[in-house]
Amino acid sequence: MSGLVVEISLENRENRGVAGLATDAARRSDAISIARVICILGVVYVHAWTGLNGHDLESLRGTPQDSLRWGLMEIFGRSAVPLLGVISGWLVEGSSRTQDWLRHVERKARTILLPMILWNALAILFVSGAAWAMGLAAPVPSSTDWMFQELFIVSRNPDINVQMPFLRDLFLCMIAAPLFVRLPGWALGVVAAMAAVCQIMGWGPPVLMRASILFFFVMGIVARREGLADRVAALPWAVAAPPFALLMSAQLYASLHPGLVQPGMGLAVLDMAVRIVAALFFWRLAWSLAASAARETLLRIEPFAFFLFCSHLILIWLGGPALGSLFGRLGSPLYPAYLLVQPLLVLITVILLGSALNRTFPRLAKLLSGGRLMAA
Repeated sequence: MSGLVVEISLENRENRGVAGLATDAARRSDAISIARVICILGVVYVHAWTGLNGHDLESLRGTPQDSLRWGLMEIFGRSAVPLLGVISGWLVEGSSRTQDWLRHVERKARTILLPMILWNALAILFVSGAAWAMGLAAPVPSSTDWMFQELFIVSRNPDINVQMPFLRDLFLCMIAAPLFVRLPGWALGVVAAMAAVCQIMGWGPPVLMRASILFFFVMGIVARREGLADRVAALPWAVAAPPFALLMSAQLYASLHPGLVQPGMGLAVLDMAVRIVAALFFWRLAWSLAASAARETLLRIEPFAFFLFCSHLILIWLGGPALGSLFGRLGSPLYPAYLLVQPLLVLITVILLGSALNRTFPRLAKLLSGGRLMAA
């Protein structure tokens, strides 16, 4: 009888363990979706409308409003982007479809490269078209080479959709992914180290616009192999938050005082370190949000995240001046309120446009969203 009790107890414990693993996997999946949402919403702050040119922006450097803008850009924008690369590498490492190189590249061309080209074409059509027709202060085609670079991002960053080099470099990482997932850990470490050095030294173009994307993509593969996602998720906030807070404070100081802090390798190393601790911090945040009251709302937004990433600069180019006429430019009394809500305004517009497109032209919606809006 006692043996039967022990056997039942062990079986129950095993069942609880299996259920716990399933629960962790579901929460991890939710956290990945939520991380995409918060990271891409943060990117909007990097490209937020100011109404000023470069010279005028520089003249306001260090003012309270400019400090607010830089803080939002660094904390929620540039710092969150590395996690997107880590997630991509993490998912690739766990996908059996990566083993078939031709089908893998074909799929990624359809879900990453083709949407990038189409959105770049739409940017030229709408943004440059508005510059021609309505005098919008925006780039216009100046040559065949300009058009080619704007569409395909061959050897320089585009002038309109400045966020798209991420997709360009991510696609190149995806081409190499079947090789990466077969490499031993030490070889992946070498690739990551080389990418980090290239990022710090400013090397990369025209092969990679941002070498840091390769670094974080490879680190995502390593994270999957070593179980780092769960280990970081288990960190207490007292451990996860201070490195990000300290290094981000140093980064903000350097950004807001360019005359006092000279550019050089030290700042490049600091920038790379900030990106690393930011990826850890935002993953820990996404993990917490996956068990919070905000979970359902964020998961409903997630199918629109890729659409938001690709379209937000077009919307800012076109809509920024219109709303700016009401709130004012950077330096105006109402501008801080406008700056703070810009991601929300863009998100609402994207959800409305994406939903309408999904109802009326579902195949086009699927194409422009890289297949993500199918489930919307």
